[in-house]
Amino acid sequence: MSKLEPKLLDVVALTVDLPEYHLLRGQVGTIVEILADGTVFEVEFSDSNGQSYEFAALTSEQIMVLHFEPTSPDLVKSMVTV
Repeated sequence: MSKLEPKLLDVVALTVDLPEYHLLRGQVGTIVEILADGTVFEVEFSDSNGQSYEFAALTSEQIMVLHFEPTSPDLVKSMVTV
């Protein structure tokens, strides 16, 4: 299954540990800037009070977009490769 390209303000989760930033796989952040012609994403990580505690420039291989609403069956079909 392929994945959708991340967009500005998408909520994402880390797919890898980033010890240099003190971030672990699964931590959630928001894309706040798109860099390098869409190949790098500046992600802001905030606590439950909305206080930012880290920013990191990440590639699409290091994040996954989180979805909070049901997805159209047509979209799911178009993403599945046979």
